[in-house]
Amino acid sequence: MADQYDVIVLGSGPGGYVAAIRCAQLGLKTAIVERENLGGICLNWGCIPTKALLRSAEVMHYMQNAGDYGLKAQGIEADLEAVVKRSRGVAKQLNQGVTHLMKKNKIAVHMGEGTMTGATSMTVKGEKGEEKLTAKHVILATGARARDLPFAPADGKRIWTYRTAMTPPEMPTKLLVIGSGAIGIEFASFYNDMGAEVTVVEMLDRIVPVEDEEVSAFLEKSLTKQGMTIRTGTGLEDLKTSEKGVTAKIKGKDGKVATEEFSHAIVAIGIQPNTENIGIDKLVEMDRGFIQIDDYGRTKTKGLWAIGDCVPGPWLAHKASHEGVCAAESIAQELGNEDLHPHALDKRNIPGCTYCHPQVASVGLTEAKAKEAGHEVKIGNFPFIGNGKAIALGEANGFIKTVFDAKTGELLGAHMIGAEVTELIQGYVVGKTLETTEAELMNTVFAHPTLSEMMHESVLAAYGKAIHI
Repeated sequence: MADQYDVIVLGSGPGGYVAAIRCAQLGLKTAIVERENLGGICLNWGCIPTKALLRSAEVMHYMQNAGDYGLKAQGIEADLEAVVKRSRGVAKQLNQGVTHLMKKNKIAVHMGEGTMTGATSMTVKGEKGEEKLTAKHVILATGARARDLPFAPADGKRIWTYRTAMTPPEMPTKLLVIGSGAIGIEFASFYNDMGAEVTVVEMLDRIVPVEDEEVSAFLEKSLTKQGMTIRTGTGLEDLKTSEKGVTAKIKGKDGKVATEEFSHAIVAIGIQPNTENIGIDKLVEMDRGFIQIDDYGRTKTKGLWAIGDCVPGPWLAHKASHEGVCAAESIAQELGNEDLHPHALDKRNIPGCTYCHPQVASVGLTEAKAKEAGHEVKIGNFPFIGNGKAIALGEANGFIKTVFDAKTGELLGAHMIGAEVTELIQGYVVGKTLETTEAELMNTVFAHPTLSEMMHESVLAAYGKAIHI
């Protein structure tokens, strides 16, 4: 006889495990199905362990520039094996934390491959053989994987995706990074700080192309100054491997194709949803493999929901978690909880962060997108060099840019590059969620001395009131 639940969650990444916990908190009998590691890609192979790697690279950078702080450091070198070991230790600790949360919330964990056999039923093939599960509702949270180059799939030896790049078999000497989104730029930054000669190629006309144009230009200048080679408007025609490395045919802006040799290549050209072979083809609508949902996570089939990287983007862990809570509360409401009033996710208020050096963070519309949408805009821009805390930290490289609607004062977007901006951005996210205007931000007191003062100054600058420039 099949095990019966109120909710089964297929996939235990930051969308799935959060959805399961919220369901359990709401008194629903909940199960989660996972084929590999609790916590999914983000916790085990993505968001968290990559930040551990980048932290090591950041410390290395500071040690190499100790003289800037009146300090002396000699014989500085990286132990790649130890750096990777620390990163894996961080991932293991968090995996154990999710395991504890499942037990604490009395969520049944079924380890194995889950396949849908109906709208709200599935089989799980795993450590207990074949199990049959049924539920009143099922949440699909199967995530995504790195997209391969069609003519040169990753081999884990010379051509890597993020997964191999996190546990490299050896240190690259001359590294080609294909793609300049967040994942590509973060690994480019890590390996550059660790001593590799890094080249980044991007098909579009600028790196981190989803960011504001001024941020893209500033980042390219900064990374080039650090020794990276950045090539935009550049396509990869071919990639061949050998025992010694990879041979790339690179088509430049001028249309000419040059052949270059590298020791390794990292492919970071996007993701592919894990929606094949799980029995959902007739149950959901898909576009390029991504499951189509309404604003609360419902698919076209009653009782079947989807969240996270297997649905339309942005493909970010925090977006998946928020969707998980929204779906869980919507399910509980359908099952009779009249006290719940779920709110649909507003994608305009989702922050994006890139943990390279310098860091990049943003929320809302870029200046160009705001103008395209018909807004008359006011723009504020404040440089790190005008902030006392940034100078004291030795981090005077960067700026904060704010975009306002000139007629209403609505905060449309904020864009940052520099030290700790991935922490600072949340101030603007809260402001946007509360539908703030320039008046509230101008009248907010910011502590001194802090980097956050630049947020205030950027708002003031949009209205010609900046104090320190």
